[in-house]
Amino acid sequence: MAEENKSHQRASGTAEDKLESSKTHARKAAEDLKSAAGAVANEYRGKAEEAWGDARDRAEEAWGEATDRVRTFQQDAEQYVRENPTKAVVTALGIGFVLGMIFRR
Repeated sequence: MAEENKSHQRASGTAEDKLESSKTHARKAAEDLKSAAGAVANEYRGKAEEAWGDARDRAEEAWGEATDRVRTFQQDAEQYVRENPTKAVVTALGIGFVLGMIFRR
């Protein structure tokens, strides 16, 4: 009977060792997974920040081009009015008359 207790204790000790080993292995695997997930998240964060910067740069460039076009259009219109004041006044009256007729209805 004493031998049975010893073998039972050894088997129990081995099972406890395996359980502890499994716990340690599971913790290590969880830490590795967490580390890998953090690395992937950082990689995607970097890509997202780069894409955001590119989009912002393109938007600023488009805004600058639009501003330049509007400024050029305004300068051209002012120059036309100075060179052709009679045509400008008659055109403005015609447009005003048409818009008045449209909004009157």
